[in-house]
Amino acid sequence: MTPDPLRVAVWQCRSHPLDVEGNLERLAAVCRQLAGRADVVVTPEMFVTGYDIPLDDVRRLAEPADGAIARTVAEISRQSGVAVAYGYPELDGELIYNAAQLVEAGERLANHRKLHLFTGLDSARFAPGDRCPEVVELRGHRVAMLICYDVEFPEAVRAAASGGAEAVLVPTANMVGYEAVSTVLVPARAYENGCYVAYANYCGTEGGQTYAGLSTVAGPDGAALALAGDDEGVEIVSLHVGDVVAPDYLADRRIDLFGDGRGRDS
Repeated sequence: MTPDPLRVAVWQCRSHPLDVEGNLERLAAVCRQLAGRADVVVTPEMFVTGYDIPLDDVRRLAEPADGAIARTVAEISRQSGVAVAYGYPELDGELIYNAAQLVEAGERLANHRKLHLFTGLDSARFAPGDRCPEVVELRGHRVAMLICYDVEFPEAVRAAASGGAEAVLVPTANMVGYEAVSTVLVPARAYENGCYVAYANYCGTEGGQTYAGLSTVAGPDGAALALAGDDEGVEIVSLHVGDVVAPDYLADRRIDLFGDGRGRDS
C-alpha cells in the first residue's frame, strides 16, 4: 500500500540565543499549531540554544543525545502528534557536535552530526561528525538529515539518496550573501538525487550574523515547492513520493568508477 504523502513543515524563525526553555516553549506552540496539518516540522540549525553563541555557552548548554532537551522534545512530539527535526549542541564525552535529531511520538529516530564545519563559526566550537547520514523510516517514508553547510556538498546528499532517502531534512543557519544555497543548490541537490530536500533557516540577526531566510522545499524535478521570504513563518508541503518524473541519475551512475556514494562505511 502506498503511504500517504509526507507533510513537511519548515519553520523559519528568529534565533533566541541562550534561551533553551523559551525555545522549547516556542517549539511546543508551533507543534500545537501544526497538529493535524503536518507530519514533521524542521527547525533551524542549533535552534534550541542559538547558533552564533560564545564557546563557553555552547559547552554549558550542550547535552547528550538522550538528555533533558531530547526528552522534552520527545514529549512535545508525543502530545502534538508532530515529529520534530531540531538542531542542538550534542555532548559526547569531551567532544561537542553541531547536531540535529529526529524525534517521533516520544522516540528518538535518528541523530546527525554536522560533517562539514563552516569556517570559525563551527570549527571553534564543534568536532566534525564522521558518519554518513542515517536513513530511517518516518510514517512510511525514508528520510535522512543533514545540517546547513552539509547540503552544499554533492557527496552528502548523494550519500543520503544512495541509502534510500526519499527526503532530506536540513536545519540551517544560512547568512545573507549565500542566498544561492536556497535558490540554486538546494533545488540542484534534489534534482540530481531524485529526492526532496527541506531546508529550514533562521531570519533576522543573531550575534554577528544576519540570516537570509529563504527556507525552501525542493522536489525531485528541481522545482521549489515552497520558498519563504525574509520574515518568520511556516511553510507546509506535501511530499508525493513517486509522483514526480525526473531523470534517474542514481540508476545510471558509474558505481564501477565512482563508488556508490555512501562513504567508507557502506
